[in-house]
Amino acid sequence: MNTFTVIFLFFFALSHAVEFWLSSRQKKHILEHRAAVPEAFKATISLEAHQKAADYSVEKGKLGTIDSILGMVVLLVLTLGGVIDCVFKSWADFGFSPIVTGLGAMASIFFLTTLIELPTTYYHTFVIEEKYGFNKSTVAQFAKDQFLGLALGAAIGLPLLAVILWVMDSVGESWWIWAWAILISFSLLMSWLFPTVIAPLFNKFTPMEDGALKQRIQTLLERCGFKSEGIFIMDGSKRSGHGNAYFTGLGNNKRIVFFDTLVESLEDEELEAVLAHELGHFKCKHVIKMLVASSSMTFISFAVLGWLIKEPWFYNGLGVEQASNAVALLLFALVSPVFTSFMQPISAYFQRKFEFEADSFAAEHAKASKLISGLVKLYKENANTLTPDPLYSAFHYSHPPAAIRIAHLESKMVS
Repeated sequence: MNTFTVIFLFFFALSHAVEFWLSSRQKKHILEHRAAVPEAFKATISLEAHQKAADYSVEKGKLGTIDSILGMVVLLVLTLGGVIDCVFKSWADFGFSPIVTGLGAMASIFFLTTLIELPTTYYHTFVIEEKYGFNKSTVAQFAKDQFLGLALGAAIGLPLLAVILWVMDSVGESWWIWAWAILISFSLLMSWLFPTVIAPLFNKFTPMEDGALKQRIQTLLERCGFKSEGIFIMDGSKRSGHGNAYFTGLGNNKRIVFFDTLVESLEDEELEAVLAHELGHFKCKHVIKMLVASSSMTFISFAVLGWLIKEPWFYNGLGVEQASNAVALLLFALVSPVFTSFMQPISAYFQRKFEFEADSFAAEHAKASKLISGLVKLYKENANTLTPDPLYSAFHYSHPPAAIRIAHLESKMVS
């Protein structure tokens, strides 16, 4: 055990202790407010619906805690427990090239962690989601999704990893700059391809039929100066009863997607207001800002890895005896969240700020009252808790809590 091991274990224990404390606060706060609907929602959400949301949130929180404990054990076993070291040594015995050895070992670790996480994923889908009426998937569909996800991850991820490992082996001291540029370029390419190549592997996308709703949406798009490659309805109901809407794609490959469950539950004016909110993210350049922030953090991460990769204490402190580029890449990916978890509230703060800005944009280009009524329906139908703990939501919520968000929209109606 070297000094870095002690530092790693300190941040490991601290980050998880904070997370368990926040989860405990969230559970306690929700249960304390379970008996009464918040004043702002008494006219629109029944006590039964409020309590369903509370119970649903608490059960998801319990499973999240189990997931966290499982993740803690897996990370310690993989690193300090010597599993990563053992897997890489086993692949090295085959006599393959360093790149093939690295790819094989990393793929083995990824497959192992996926199998370990599978039971909790299954439990979430077929126990919790089923209990609260959200699950529409079948075991066959679930198995197909898991297999397709693994296959797609291998088909896309392994070639990308191979290129990065080759760059690490061949370019010299500046490898991390080239690796960063390759990863960012690849991410942009995937974002561009996602609507037409990747997403259709999992769901069916049907162009919205001509009619009053489509005309209303097209008028809104023209009013906001937004061009897309089409408006599509996604068959989200084949897996879940949750509803959503989103933009996808980049450049000339942008699409607007509505879940079929959302179209069925909201009125036309409410759908227009929800879309206006999503347009707000585009017009306020939130996507670009998040992309720049993400690219900057990735650049810093690669720079740090470029330094760590030459340090023996980095490998030894995490239970690995023999250094390699692939080992360094895997270790960094696994342990960096331990050291960066305290940046989460900063990211969440800016995401909530963007949500307020998008709501303000929606209030200018659609009816704020319709966005409010649409959001309330979504809170109810998705069983979102109306009473989150303030500190927990500050750390974890990418959207403002319901009461705060509604109050902000109501202020826009007054002004």
